[in-house]
This record gives sequence, structure tokens and C-alpha cells, in this order.
Amino acid sequence: MNIKKLLISAVLPVLFLTTAVAQEVEQGDNTPKQNDFTVAATVGYNSFTTVQALPGGQDSYSASAFSTDWSDKKLMVGIEGGWFFLDLWKLTLGGGLTFTNNPSYSGMDAIYMDENMILPGYEAVTDAYTFGYNVNLGVDRYFRLKGVKNLMLYAGARVGYAYAVNEQYREMEWLTKSSAETFNLRAALTAGVDYFVLPNMYVGISVDPVTYTYGYVAYKPQAGMGNLAADNHNVSFLAAPTIRLGFKF
Repeated sequence: MNIKKLLISAVLPVLFLTTAVAQEVEQGDNTPKQNDFTVAATVGYNSFTTVQALPGGQDSYSASAFSTDWSDKKLMVGIEGGWFFLDLWKLTLGGGLTFTNNPSYSGMDAIYMDENMILPGYEAVTDAYTFGYNVNLGVDRYFRLKGVKNLMLYAGARVGYAYAVNEQYREMEWLTKSSAETFNLRAALTAGVDYFVLPNMYVGISVDPVTYTYGYVAYKPQAGMGNLAADNHNVSFLAAPTIRLGFKF
């Protein structure tokens, strides 16, 4: 199932539900004012990045930068907070953090007798950890539409940063540490619409008309070696469509 179908299947039930509820309540002015806060669940572009260290002791190594094309990413459910610092101006903040630890386990040599294997060997389990986070910050300018209640358009800008590191300690002839780091830096213009179906609830959808993303990855297969690095640049149009179900307070 592609991203377009996933977005449609996610947004249609929300729109039907909120429309049905909104028809049963009085349609006053539900739009936000200065000093209002919002919290929304989002379904859209996955801004996390990940990396895995290369094994040490090899004769040669190669590296290539990871894709920073938003369409190569899977959909992700996230959380976004907002603050209307002025009547029609909103600051937004989103992000997340992840940490994984893999404890090590010793290996076991194979047992032979008369050139016949009696028991196979077990390879050691690598001691490793992975840490990653992403953060995005934006500002939006809202526009009220004359004659249309509770529907607001907005245009704004976003900047985002995603980082990940993986370190592994391997048992070879000597104990060696291999590591890898990667980060993405993203800047985008965004445009969207929010419909405030209830006094404290809204649904919305947005898209980034233009985005630029820089990606970098660096490997250090063994202690004492320099970094093996690669990077790339990506420009996208009409990128990262996102739907929101949010609350205002």
C-alpha cells in the first residue's frame, strides 16, 4: 500500500467522525486566539534516521549517504505542540527520542574429534547501543476566511534536525569498537488548513511546497581509523503530506 492510499484511509474516518459531531453542536467561533495552546496527533513523514556500524577487521570499506527523499520513508504517528503567541501567529514544536541497548554474550568454539564436528560453535553476540532523536520547529501565519466559519488557512516555515549513533564492541583477535553516526538537516516551507469542528478540537492537513534536506553519515570501523563519510542533498516539491487531529486549550 502506497503513501497516498495510507493517507486517504487514515484521514477519511476522522473527517466523517468530526463532521458528524460538528453537525450536532452550535457552530460558534471556535478559532484560536492569542495565548491558546494546541496538542495534535500527526500522521505523516517519518523524520527519524538510523544507522548501523560496520564490522571491523575487513580489507576495505565503502559508504554511501542514506536517502533523504521523504517518499522513501514510512508513515509515522507523532505528537506536535503549538502556541499562538499572537492572534494569527503560531509556534510549533515536535520530535521524539529512542534508545536501544544490546547486551553482549560470549561465543563458544566448535568441538571436533577426528576431523568430525561434534558440536557447532556459537558466535559471540555483539555489545551495542543505538541512540537517536529528532526535533522540528516551525512558525505559521494563519488566515481567517470571510464567510467561512472555523476554517483557517496557514502558511509557514519549518526547520528540523534528526540524529542517530550506533556503537558496537566486537570480540576479534582484540577487542575493538566500531561506530557510525548520521544526521539530517531539513528546511521547508509549509501550507495547510485547520478546521475547528468543536470549541476545543480541530482536524487539519498540510503539505510542504518546497523542502531541502542535507544528509550526512560517517563510519569508524575500528579504533584509531579516520571517518569514512558520505553526504547528499535533496530538494522536493509538494512533500510530506500530514494529517492532524488536535485539541486547543
